[in-house]
Amino acid sequence: MTRPPLAHVALALVVGAGLTLAACSDEPSSSSDEADPPSSADTTTTIPPEWARIDDALAELGPEVGFLAASVSPDGTCDPIHEVAPSEPRPTASQFKLLVLGALADRIAAGEISWDQTLTVEAAAQSLGNGDGSLQVAAPGTQVTVEDAATKMISISDNTAADMLAGLTGRDEVEAKFDEWTDNASANEPFLTTREMFLLHYVPDLADRYLATPSDQRDDFLASSVDPLLLTDMDPELLGNPRYIDTVEWFASPDDICRAFAGLQGLAEDPALSPLSTILSQEVGGIGLDPAAWPTIWFKGGSEPGVLTLGWLATNSEGDSFVVQAMVSNPDANLSDASIVDLVTLGKEAFGLLG
Repeated sequence: MTRPPLAHVALALVVGAGLTLAACSDEPSSSSDEADPPSSADTTTTIPPEWARIDDALAELGPEVGFLAASVSPDGTCDPIHEVAPSEPRPTASQFKLLVLGALADRIAAGEISWDQTLTVEAAAQSLGNGDGSLQVAAPGTQVTVEDAATKMISISDNTAADMLAGLTGRDEVEAKFDEWTDNASANEPFLTTREMFLLHYVPDLADRYLATPSDQRDDFLASSVDPLLLTDMDPELLGNPRYIDTVEWFASPDDICRAFAGLQGLAEDPALSPLSTILSQEVGGIGLDPAAWPTIWFKGGSEPGVLTLGWLATNSEGDSFVVQAMVSNPDANLSDASIVDLVTLGKEAFGLLG
């Protein structure tokens, strides 16, 4: 592999469409279902072949997968239409930024932060994983508005912007959003910045020390043993490989991410929070849905070595909203280079089945 290591480590996600998804011939087995009634998560006996094809193709991408296609009711409830392990928490990579955006929106709605408030880029707070246009490469002292930082956090998955906004809202506020929108809040306490995540993954032995620390002392460990480190303390030999993705990460299930999208949709109805819709509509790469049929398309994805997550909330011309969320991970090896394009293709197919 000759790709630049820091580019491969990036949590930012750039997606594209156009490659043909490899055909999968595996058929779902129904023999075990004849003896035991299917549970809500095991519907192989009745699954339509169109969804079975998506399930088979998803399983080809990695050993650990989750999927949810759901309608979103006016009260923000996610009603599943098709699902694969929808309640199983998995590493999210940059999809955690939906929760940071939600925490930020709460503070803005409360009048404690404003969209036009100014933030200053500090060298000590700059993270990795992004390039041109990101705050990672901005000169220290550069000023940006909260709205600009939020736009960068979603549109180009700017890690430095995410860390700055999480610092502005407060770690406790982001954790509270995980508690409100997910069933896996404790797995995200303490909430980690992207800079902390990079250091924990790629400074030798640091994650082992962190995991050995009692959970109620990990905030102090971050402050004393992680935050003072420099990004140059990371071991270049470790970069570009999956590291601790099942233990030191941000975690959510497909159900959780659906609730996050639905929650943001509800918040965006507040006129004071109207920028949310513009921020979330800036798709990277594009899923290729007909804009006449789907006038509103929100997107957030994430990737890092061994992890790929893609999620969309789209509203059709009749005003009905749907979420498609797909998650793939492999703690032992990098995913295929084609995985992003393949997963985008599956997302588009899923929306075709949703109407």
